[in-house]
Amino acid sequence: MALGLGWRAFAPFPMNHCGVFLKAVRSNGLSLFPWGQSPWRGTGSFLDPEMKAFLEENTEVTSSGSLTPEIQLRLLTPRCKFWWQKADLWPYSEPYWAIYWPGGQALSRYLLDNPDVVRGKSVLDLGSGCGATAIAAKMSGASRILANDIDPVAGMAITLNCELNQLNPFPILTKNILDLEQDKWDLVVLGDMFYDEDLADHLHQWLKNCFWTHRTRVLIGDPGRPLFSGHSIQHQLHKVVEYSLPEPTRRENNGLTTSTVWDFQP
Repeated sequence: MALGLGWRAFAPFPMNHCGVFLKAVRSNGLSLFPWGQSPWRGTGSFLDPEMKAFLEENTEVTSSGSLTPEIQLRLLTPRCKFWWQKADLWPYSEPYWAIYWPGGQALSRYLLDNPDVVRGKSVLDLGSGCGATAIAAKMSGASRILANDIDPVAGMAITLNCELNQLNPFPILTKNILDLEQDKWDLVVLGDMFYDEDLADHLHQWLKNCFWTHRTRVLIGDPGRPLFSGHSIQHQLHKVVEYSLPEPTRRENNGLTTSTVWDFQP
């Protein structure tokens, strides 16, 4: 289960995965927002039957090994063939959505334990991935939710995960929301997004604009990755809660042991 040096150099998150997750970064480098032509808004009506069948066949429904056993998710696990097979056989873009990252786990746990944070409020889940934090917000009574992820396959996975948890799918946007006119949200949540310096700087400015223009509350989940811990945003954060990560999550993330929810207060 060797981790290729090329992947180790460019992967957004340190991890111990193999197979599809060793897929080489495309020739133009790690493109931050390579999509944007086909935003999806609405419910499951956009599901492509072939892609849906592929995801159902090649992911595992699981609720174990994370901070939120209440939430079922379709993820890539060691019992999935693409965990082990050559990465080039995976027919879509790199499936970052297929891992339940520790920052997202902390945010989801916090919203489930503290439903008043989102009850009756509008919530944007930025970099939604598998959709777990948006699902947690829905379970906790949020009145309006938008899940944003640049990968259209993530959009489909989020819809499938809503169905797994007996929720009506919420709107999903697969454009780069950082380049769009800002909407008003009561709460913005984002986990595991501070993995690239340019992205971190862009996010920092965008989040400041959200806060000062709309008085939006911003919650950030992160397990203490170096780029996040060393970024200037640290001077504007208040620690809300820190969680000890379950052993399976620690193994999948190079031994990271905790994940923290931060309140952004510029």
